[in-house]
Amino acid sequence: MFFSKKMPIIALSILIAIYINIIDAVNKNLVIIPTYNEIENIEAIVEAVLKQPIPDLHLLIIDDNSPDGTGSRVKKIQMQFDNRLHLIERSGKLGLGTAYIAGFEWALQNGYDYIFEMDADFSHNPNDLPKLYEACIVEKASLAIGSRYKSGVNVVNWPMGRVIMSYFASVYVRFITRMKIMDTTAGFKCYHRSVLETIDLQRIKFKGYAFQIEMKFNTWKHGFKIIEVPIVFTDRKRGSSKMSGGIFNEAFWGVIKIKFGSFFRKYKKVGNV
Repeated sequence: MFFSKKMPIIALSILIAIYINIIDAVNKNLVIIPTYNEIENIEAIVEAVLKQPIPDLHLLIIDDNSPDGTGSRVKKIQMQFDNRLHLIERSGKLGLGTAYIAGFEWALQNGYDYIFEMDADFSHNPNDLPKLYEACIVEKASLAIGSRYKSGVNVVNWPMGRVIMSYFASVYVRFITRMKIMDTTAGFKCYHRSVLETIDLQRIKFKGYAFQIEMKFNTWKHGFKIIEVPIVFTDRKRGSSKMSGGIFNEAFWGVIKIKFGSFFRKYKKVGNV
């Protein structure tokens, strides 16, 4: 009697496992990391990302001609990773947003299904990549966000002033845009390719925090399913931050421009994948 009651549950578990394995078998997955002067972190972050238990996982480094030789170091270690480590070298420091747009276009051209964004400095923990992937595969998110503010304030080693500024930046963005996203400026994300195919990437103009907001806003306006996954954000231990006052200024005024511009656009409601 006990065995017969458990049979439907066991059968369902087996079917779910088979389904996930089938999905994993056909997905191609890519992590994109823009770099500028990350020689101190690059080898460790490459190794940490590519050892994650995500099937057919590749890594694309987009280097903006780092004076410290980050791009050259990537070239030296590429052969160690069985053609899973890729590199785009650009002519100079052209901005975070343009780097990701170049990466998105490369990912779509090369047939990747899930495309991750993350930083090179370990502020985004590579061990959290499977959590974002699971949110997409199991919970059917088209965009999974590694959120610092989904369950409180999960930031380590930031000065209090910066924590307060970052947290209330998201409050401000939610107020202006009406998005129900706790961490609107987060840069640790996973997109399904359908999102990037739907958004007109050439109309994404911002380069810093505003770029991250603009991408989320477009995803939300098109009706894709967005899930925030709680993470712990830890400030870099090596290298120097690329944050500047200009980036915050762009975000403050950029949010107003994004919202105002949306009144003159039509967003096709495509729903979820």
